[in-house]
Amino acid sequence: MSHHITNDRVYTTDHEWAKEEGDVVLIGITAYAVEQLGDITLVNLDVAEGDVIEAGKPFGTVESVKTLADLFAPLSGTIVRVNKAALEERPELVNEDCYGAAWMVAIAPTDRSVLNGLLDAVAYAKLLETTH
Repeated sequence: MSHHITNDRVYTTDHEWAKEEGDVVLIGITAYAVEQLGDITLVNLDVAEGDVIEAGKPFGTVESVKTLADLFAPLSGTIVRVNKAALEERPELVNEDCYGAAWMVAIAPTDRSVLNGLLDAVAYAKLLETTH
């Protein structure tokens, strides 16, 4: 089964993506995560601009008809932007455009090189093959 994966970002084993955009890194969840969750009914982002977050720590949750999933920060840094208004009003955006409009948080990373330790599109595709 092929899952939509884009080459312009890196991925985590928690099925999140991280995309460099200037000085910040945007974080969101992958198409695979969205498929597993089903119809998303609620996005809870528990951080605010200016918060400092550590890699591996949860920054929110995504709720669907089936389940509740934690969102984990793939890298440490300062939260610069939170896509709260859009996602709280329209959680279905995550189903519609998980790689675009439904980004979750933007982090100014403490250490950008952490991104090199994440999965590229090829490695992430391989991970998905072994997940089934």
